Amino acid sequence: MANLLKGKKGIIFGALDENSIAWKTALRIKEEGGEFTLTNAPIAMRLGTINKLAETCNAQVIPADATSEADLNNLFTKSMEVLGGKLDFVLHSIGMSPNIRKGKEYGDMNYEWYLKTLDISALSFHKVLQTSEKLDALNEWASVVGLSYIAAQRAYPDYTDMAQAKAMLESIARSYGQRYGTKKKVRVNTISQSPTKTTAGTGISGFDVFFDFADMMSPLGNASAEDCANYIAVMFSDYTRMVTMQNLMHDGGFSSSGITNNLIERLTK
Repeated sequence: MANLLKGKKGIIFGALDENSIAWKTALRIKEEGGEFTLTNAPIAMRLGTINKLAETCNAQVIPADATSEADLNNLFTKSMEVLGGKLDFVLHSIGMSPNIRKGKEYGDMNYEWYLKTLDISALSFHKVLQTSEKLDALNEWASVVGLSYIAAQRAYPDYTDMAQAKAMLESIARSYGQRYGTKKKVRVNTISQSPTKTTAGTGISGFDVFFDFADMMSPLGNASAEDCANYIAVMFSDYTRMVTMQNLMHDGGFSSSGITNNLIERLTK
């Protein structure tokens, strides 16, 4: 499927290292003819290897803290300068919980950290959309995608305050999708991805159990980061022009399965 995104320009948030979905997506978009700038928070850029990806994709890196309106304004303005015009797609692949990183249980939350989780992982999505609207940075029929997880709808131990962040992210996609669609024909969606072995994902306590359980419960197995990158590329294409305000399940069928033979066999051993 070559040149699916030929002539399209955008911004990719959150490419940390070779394991990240944003990294895989950047490679896929480049293969499909798209152009983009890459961005991440300065601290994440120091920890990751985003410059290596930039060299591979011939893309410029513009550091930005997605919680900062000033940084986002600079990011969108410079991206339009670098890419030569308005944008056609944005990927929001951002999520971080200080409470999870520091091992805080759900009944012992640090509320300042909780608010930071919501700001980084969800409110930043609204800030991205609001900034792009105020700058008139997106072309008509542009596509904005945020990455979510099924913990927005179901309770998962150890996912703690990130569950609320993902629920907020999905709500923002609906509310802003309605507004942006009416005003500029811009579509806004979230993709609820299988547990994926990214640097962020594997940092959650009990991730291996999450991953194995979802794999047994999914008729097609867990969707990989590469699979997700392919799906995102399609969501950025003209083939999905009428899809907006949706939380799209990309999980091998996990979200619609009550129980599977794989799980039955495991439990009866």
